[in-house]
Amino acid sequence: MLKRIANLKTGVVLVSGDAKKLARIFLNAWLSRGDTFLVEYLPFEVNYPENVFIGNIEEGVEFDGYLIYSLLSRPKIERKKYYSFITAHRDRLILIYEPRYFKDSLFKYDIKELIDYLVSYKRETMGMDRVDVYRLEKGRVIEKKSYVRRF
Repeated sequence: MLKRIANLKTGVVLVSGDAKKLARIFLNAWLSRGDTFLVEYLPFEVNYPENVFIGNIEEGVEFDGYLIYSLLSRPKIERKKYYSFITAHRDRLILIYEPRYFKDSLFKYDIKELIDYLVSYKRETMGMDRVDVYRLEKGRVIEKKSYVRRF
């Protein structure tokens, strides 16, 4: 399912749990196709910096994709503004990078209706990383896959 996300042409992907490596992989895959992205803040380096523009999402210029940083940590009023932006740009790629860990608790937020994929990363105390990937439609889980990496 991770390959499917990397090959998306349109859709909304929420990456939670400070999964910089995964978000970087997705963004680099999309940038390698020549897509241009508008980002508010870039918490990691990308391989195609010439395709990344830093600015406010309300600039009025259309891009192939957008990266929104730490959306769920913002005040409710500000989140509603972003929700309407996401709804208006469903024909683009939108990557929401959330440093906090969200898995089941995400389903109490209104954003569950807007996202297509939820990727939750968690570093377990038993010497492993766990990645849970959910495919959602209208706020309901359609498909789920878990990946575990031991170290």
